Amino acid sequence: MKASAFSYARASSVVDALELLARHGDQAKVLSGGQSLMPALNLRLSAPELLVDIGAIDELRGISVASGVLRIGALTRHVDVLKSAEIAKHAPLLTEAIAHVAHPAIRNRGTFGGSLAHADPASELPACVLALDAVILVRSKDGERRIQAADFFTGIYETLLASDELLVAVEIPVAKPNAVHFFHEYARRKGDYAIVGLAASGILSGDVLTDLRLGYFAVGDKPMLATATEHLTGRPVTASMLADAQAALDAELDPQEDQQASVGMRRYLARQLMARCVSALLERPDLETKALA
Repeated sequence: MKASAFSYARASSVVDALELLARHGDQAKVLSGGQSLMPALNLRLSAPELLVDIGAIDELRGISVASGVLRIGALTRHVDVLKSAEIAKHAPLLTEAIAHVAHPAIRNRGTFGGSLAHADPASELPACVLALDAVILVRSKDGERRIQAADFFTGIYETLLASDELLVAVEIPVAKPNAVHFFHEYARRKGDYAIVGLAASGILSGDVLTDLRLGYFAVGDKPMLATATEHLTGRPVTASMLADAQAALDAELDPQEDQQASVGMRRYLARQLMARCVSALLERPDLETKALA
């Protein structure tokens, strides 16, 4: 199957792109890396009248650090995030997670902002920006909005991004002293969509976790920031506390069944990821062992 007919415009600047989006509204689609959009067009899951190619807008690329904030331009490719020394220093969770994104050919073309705007609930990066308490910058002809990552994702392939807005950058607080992170996903093969995954960040003070943020993906219609962390922070974690947190997590989850996994399997894997995460962050293998017993 091939894409239905559409018009094509290559934007020369952000202003140019925003004018095109304002003029055509929801009849236009933005093309950045194209690794998700092009298959959708060919399968006719998306049929825009106009494709706005923003690939030539250099101001949307790059990684920088200033005033305690790491800024990633929307058109920064996955491979550039993977190789960035600034990312590895200030947001190592991204370095670890992005190695799991599809395959090298996809990472060489796919973009950071494109992944967030696409909002696939099984994608790694949306969960990562939740875990890192990121702010997503979007712009229209009327000005710029700053949206907390926790509010940005609204459903399957849905976000707060309006049809006349462009995602331009992501801002992430640089890692604090004693910051820790965790990433793992269960997939049938490396590069496949995750069955269940977890991206986490926190602060470790002795044997106590604080500011723990657990960003789950592939457990519902959007990435989920678990609130069950209240059972795991502020005091040394015991097996009983972990069990309480797992029970609270189970109550939060609303996973879907598909060809990869049943609802029960996803719930089980999510609970085990929590145990694996806490055990790794605290360097307490006994916690994971007791959770699996």
